[in-house]
Amino acid sequence: PVGSIDGRTMLWRAADVADMAIPDEVRQCDRWVRRDARKVPLRASGGAASSTDPATWSRFGDAVASDVGVGLGFVLEASDDIVCVDVDHCVVGGVLSDVAAELLELAGATWVEVSPSGDGLHVWGRADLARSFVTDVAEVYGSGRYITVTGRRFERAPLELGDISAAVEWLSDRRVRDETKLAVGEAGGERTRA
Repeated sequence: PVGSIDGRTMLWRAADVADMAIPDEVRQCDRWVRRDARKVPLRASGGAASSTDPATWSRFGDAVASDVGVGLGFVLEASDDIVCVDVDHCVVGGVLSDVAAELLELAGATWVEVSPSGDGLHVWGRADLARSFVTDVAEVYGSGRYITVTGRRFERAPLELGDISAAVEWLSDRRVRDETKLAVGEAGGERTRA
């Protein structure tokens, strides 16, 4: 299958699939979708997919073999502890931002891939996440969402899902601090954003 993302052509061939840096434990989950250029999830057979409807998901091999859309996606669900931390615009000129470097240090040995934009990262792993959340530096997802998958390993990240609880906790603490700061505005204690 051939797809185009921002004018760049991507070819999904059997050799490419074999070279995709995706852990076997993720490949084996039957929670794969295709996606369009706007990151809308699609069924491997065509038509809309839903991150909350297992009937619209497929096996890894079927998703890769499909020529629908321009790329792959993986659905996160509550039945396991697979989570993904999405960090946008954190790799500039091949250099990690300080926040991303700290996050990767806290995450430890786990699968990290470059996002479709080429300047972000997806940090995949395992953690107990009651609810997805967003901070000023990252989005943390554990269920009811799908994440685009490129299979482009960041540096020498292992092809396994490690325990990233410390990184998720650090981000959660940051969110709580940020929400506390944002809850009371400069002008008269007015609530500005939560």
